[in-house]
Amino acid sequence: MKIFCLEDFKVEFEKLSSKKSYRDIEKEIIDYFFDKSIGELESGVRLNNSDDTPYIKKRLKGRGGYRCYFLLILKKDSLYLMFVHPKTGTSGSSNITDESKTYLYKKIYKSIENQDLYELSLDESKKKIIFSKSVQVPA
Repeated sequence: MKIFCLEDFKVEFEKLSSKKSYRDIEKEIIDYFFDKSIGELESGVRLNNSDDTPYIKKRLKGRGGYRCYFLLILKKDSLYLMFVHPKTGTSGSSNITDESKTYLYKKIYKSIENQDLYELSLDESKKKIIFSKSVQVPA
């Protein structure tokens, strides 16, 4: 499965991972999203009713951890990370607004169409996420 993300996700991820209290975010993202089956990735709260392109809100690391929003496009074997936020701490919030969820949903489709995404991969140690701008998104 190929993993892509919006600039919104990358910016928030980098902002959070630079703070000591959120330094585990990278490990949580790697552990949940990399080398997983579609069945494993479909767990979470579905924000739409689509079986082919589920829009999912997923809690990472339990109650005080992070919330991640992503889209699975099953026929393309692709996952699109849209946004992440902590549930607690100085940057924490319990949820994002419905307007924000709708904005992200529309933005991901526009970004796929415009090939304006980052592709995520892991370094050799499999402990560091690499964001590559020059991606070829599956058509």
